[in-house]
Formats: sequence, structure tokens, C-alpha cells
Amino acid sequence: MGNLTGDMRRLRNEIGVLRGSRESLLMELARMAKDRKNTVAGMRTGFRNAHAEMARSSRAERVAFLSDLKKVVFGMRKEFADDLAGAHKAWFGKGI
Repeated sequence: MGNLTGDMRRLRNEIGVLRGSRESLLMELARMAKDRKNTVAGMRTGFRNAHAEMARSSRAERVAFLSDLKKVVFGMRKEFADDLAGAHKAWFGKGI
């Protein structure tokens, strides 16, 4: 066997090894892409659930705040009306 034949055989073996490496790399990349897709889908589900929970708790807090605000405003309006009635009595007497 001459140098050319040995070099051609070595080159063919290297091509085969590199082809196998390329196939392995492509399979690994495909597996990693699938894993990343599953991870992102899980994260999106988590974000969606967290957002829904945040919306529920935020709504409950707003309802409680508005309920309390209504009570406070009602009390302030009653005090104002009582003050107005007292001022009316002071200025005009018990007539009304």
C-alpha cells in the first residue's frame, strides 16, 4: 500500500467520524431544543397561574378597600349633614 492509499483510507475514516459527530451534535441540539421548549412552556404556565392568583387577590383587596371607603365616606357625609343641621339650628332656631 502506498502513501496515497493510506492517506485516502485515513481521510475516509476521518470523514466517517466527523459525520457521526455531526449526527450526534444534531440529535443533541434537537433534544436540547425540545427540553428548552418544555421548560419555557412550564414557565409560561407558572406565570399564567401566578397572574391569575395575583388578579384574584388584588380584586379581593380592592373590594375590601372600596367597602371600607364607602363606610368612611358615609360617616363623613353623615357628620357633615349633622354639622350643617346644627349650624342651621344655630342660625335659624328650631323651626326646621
